[in-house]
Formats: sequence, structure tokens, C-alpha cells
Amino acid sequence: MKRYVLRFAPWVALMILGVVGTPKLANTAPPPERHPHIRAAFEALREAQEELRTGATDFCGHKADAMRDVAAAQRQLQFAMECDRR
Repeated sequence: MKRYVLRFAPWVALMILGVVGTPKLANTAPPPERHPHIRAAFEALREAQEELRTGATDFCGHKADAMRDVAAAQRQLQFAMECDRR
């Protein structure tokens, strides 16, 4: 009987280590965001675009140009984030 226990003891130990070690290896947390400042800038531009769109003033004739430039900046930030995902 003692011989059988000694024969299977290493295998039992390996199974226990496998069960205990698995939760440490299985990390289900999402990876951290790679470019949080770019994402924040994109959101700030989105809010600025909305404020320009709904604003009552024409900002001395600069409203249309500002809206166009904000949209262009948003496109460039989107392209940058998509390029980094590749």
C-alpha cells in the first residue's frame, strides 16, 4: 500500500499545483488602455464640437472654420488610434 502511495504521490502533487496555480495564470482583467490622453482629447473635441453646434453665437465668423477643424482633429486622432491597434 505504501508503495502505491509513493508511486502516485508526484502525480497528485502535480495535479494540486495545477489546480492551485491556474487562477493566478488566468487573468481576466481587461488590459489597460494604451493611450488614455488621446481618448480624453477625442472626448473633449466631441464636447467642443457639440458646444459649437448648439451655440447661439457665431464666434465672430469663426464657428464654421472651428467646426471643420475640430472634425479634422477628431479624424486624425481616430486614425492614430486605429493605426496603433494593428
